[in-house]
Amino acid sequence: MLQGPGFPPNTFTNAKYISWGLRILAALILIQSLIYKFGGHPDSVMLFTALGVEPIGRMSLGVIELIVAFLILYPRTTLLGAILGVIVMTGALGVHIFQIGIIFNNDGGKLFGLALVCFLACAGQVIILKNQLISFIKRRYVI
Repeated sequence: MLQGPGFPPNTFTNAKYISWGLRILAALILIQSLIYKFGGHPDSVMLFTALGVEPIGRMSLGVIELIVAFLILYPRTTLLGAILGVIVMTGALGVHIFQIGIIFNNDGGKLFGLALVCFLACAGQVIILKNQLISFIKRRYVI
């Protein structure tokens, strides 16, 4: 399961549970948002129209989020999925802060909050697997 450079065999079991909890949390948030994006929910259409990228942006982001969710859940690609999740959620948070506002369409900041929680879950996963990332960089670029 979680072994190798990121999780040595003597790693505390709690770290593995935390890792799986973060994975599942991030994947659930990403997959839950797909219902709105692929279903053409009026709020989702309004958001992407406000950004000027409806419908291509909505569908493209939905596909990217679906891929990220699967990468996060598959143990061999968790680190890649978490890094991509951080990138995607950084974009979402930036759009909320700089373009559409934290509260969009009287949602009370729920959409922003979900993006923030997903960002933190993905960032936490990257932190947990930092040794795996460092090991990959060292092997790849011979530091």
